[in-house]
Amino acid sequence: MHVSSSGDLLADRRYEYARAYLEADDAAAAADLFLQTLERSPGWLPALIGAADALAANGRPAEAEPLLREAAKRDHDGLFGASLRLAALGFAEVPDAPPAAYVRGLFDDYADRFETALVEELGYRAPWLIADLIDKARPGGRFSRGLDLGCGTGLMAEALMGRVDHFTGCDLSPEMIARAGAERRYQALAVADAVDYLRRCEGSFDLATAADVLVYVGALGDLFGEISAHLASGCLFAFSVEESTGDDLVLRDSLRYAHSEAYIRSVSAEAGLTVLDLRRATIRYDRGAPIEGLVVLTAAV
Repeated sequence: MHVSSSGDLLADRRYEYARAYLEADDAAAAADLFLQTLERSPGWLPALIGAADALAANGRPAEAEPLLREAAKRDHDGLFGASLRLAALGFAEVPDAPPAAYVRGLFDDYADRFETALVEELGYRAPWLIADLIDKARPGGRFSRGLDLGCGTGLMAEALMGRVDHFTGCDLSPEMIARAGAERRYQALAVADAVDYLRRCEGSFDLATAADVLVYVGALGDLFGEISAHLASGCLFAFSVEESTGDDLVLRDSLRYAHSEAYIRSVSAEAGLTVLDLRRATIRYDRGAPIEGLVVLTAAV
């Protein structure tokens, strides 16, 4: 995430070294350097967040807590996700959704390397898994009007190329939408929160998709209700989630939400969506470890 200078050149250098150590999985060295940065620039928000992340990764969450509480006072719009980090460590109640500024900033920063990092480095598969489920339900079928929520640079559109006559991509990140526009994978694009977009949107869709998006939404009731309202009977909504095997809704230390199968079935039914197919699959990898998820196909009643 882009950060401004602390105003102290030495502090800035220590901060960058600390980030490099944290990315190299040396949390202890990173924590020391972040804390040195804070000695020179007390209260500098990026260093508070960095130090807390490093301490938590080093098994020292109790030391991270006061830094995150100080950061939360300064993180007025939620860009740095301080309150989200407190919740992930168990020091605050898990919110129903992450701050919009945090999600927007995360993906604006990620846009220029999104496809390379996600597909080539992390083995991202969600769009193609979703496309496979749609193909099995509607072999060779075409859709006149589709909506891709959290479209990113357009990998879902690529996976469904030639099958959707008019595909709209919607994403909270302006940088992601700019990349999607450059790739010309959609017929229309919108910079918007998914629920807000659907509430303003007129007309209906016969296909809606959300690949690796709901992990940044949290509670799904409002979104599913709005999607259902824009689908005629029998029209499809396909999506992926990271699977929680415990509670219905879990905020992981990755700051991504995971959802249980029971929760997915319940919130779908409440929204008037019937689950046609649900499969378990490895969605992507994180630090070499597989991230298991659910790939789900529903239809409006």
